Parts: sequence; structure tokens; C-alpha cells
Amino acid sequence: MSEIFDWVSKTELQPEPITLDIWKRLPEEFCRQVEVINGQAVRCESPTRLHQKMSRHLANMLERAARRHSAQAHECLDADMDFDVLLWELPATQIRRPDAALFRCAPEDEKPLPAHLVLLVVEVVSGLGKVDTVEKRAEYAAAGIPWYWIVRLDDRGVSNIELLALDYGIGGYRLASLLEPGSGALVEWPIRISLDWDELRP
Repeated sequence: MSEIFDWVSKTELQPEPITLDIWKRLPEEFCRQVEVINGQAVRCESPTRLHQKMSRHLANMLERAARRHSAQAHECLDADMDFDVLLWELPATQIRRPDAALFRCAPEDEKPLPAHLVLLVVEVVSGLGKVDTVEKRAEYAAAGIPWYWIVRLDDRGVSNIELLALDYGIGGYRLASLLEPGSGALVEWPIRISLDWDELRP
């Protein structure tokens, strides 16, 4: 275990795969900068200011929807941005940090959040975004997360949002709807979510 901490502090080669147990004992500052792919730490790319702003706006919209739903349906839901989600532990640990997510309430110390509690993940994409549109799409589906939003940006903000629903028959996502500015501001699944296009495309 000390070798892992030496590697973290000296940024040398990773001496062994990161298990969930090791992950929980790593410095939080380090964990915020990486995802764990097949047990290997992979540094997250630094997002642009526009990427961060749109992620924050979307997380706020999810949080407002979660509060309304929790009050009306007596089911505790929450939302947040840029936090760790455990997709699976075997055969090797897989931990991703979605830009935003809607999930069932869990204790604050339950880190990383297990995928079975997550209802919706959101990834904001600028450019081709192969990791978000191919790799994470397959991983989130394999982890059983019911809904996945791929949010595309241009130089003004959000240009469109792909709403993808998990098809359990094929084990992958199907396009449920494509939202663009002016095409609609109310999403019904997994809960009712109001989108404010004035914030997403100011």
C-alpha cells in the first residue's frame, strides 16, 4: 500500500492495479483528477470554462428536479456534478466522473457512489468526444444506468442533447429523443426535468 502512496506523491509508474479498497484510501485531491479504467489511473482532461459552466447549469437543473420529485413522490433523489461513480469492481475496478448525474440519495461518505443508485448520467462533449460517445456510452450501459445524456457544445453553449435510454434487451442505449434550442424544455424521464435554454445557450 505504501508503494501506491509513493507513486501518487512522486507521479511514478503505477505499481499495481487500483482496487476499490486502495481507491478509498487514496488522497481525495488525487482522486478528483483521475478516473480508474481497468484498475489504472487515467488523468482527466482539464475542461474549458464553457464546459464547466454548462455542466454546472445542467447539474443545477437536475438538482431542482430532484427536489421537486422528492417532495411529491416521497422518494429521495439528489444530483451533483463531477463526482466518482463506481461502475464495477471485477475483473478490474472501473470508476468514472460524469459531468453531472441524478441518483438515489446515499450517505455522504458512500464514495465512490455505486452505479446501481444512479438514474441518469450527463456528459458534456465538445468536438468529436470519442470517450464520451463510444467508451463511456458502452460502460454506463454495461453498469445498468438507465439514462445517459450526451450534451454537445458549440462556441455559444449547448447545441443539442441526445437523450439515450437503456435497452435491456440489447444491453445498450437507444436514442429516445434529440433536444435542440426551441425544440422543447421539458423532459419526462427518468423524472420530470425542466431545461432552461436561456442558461444553456445564453
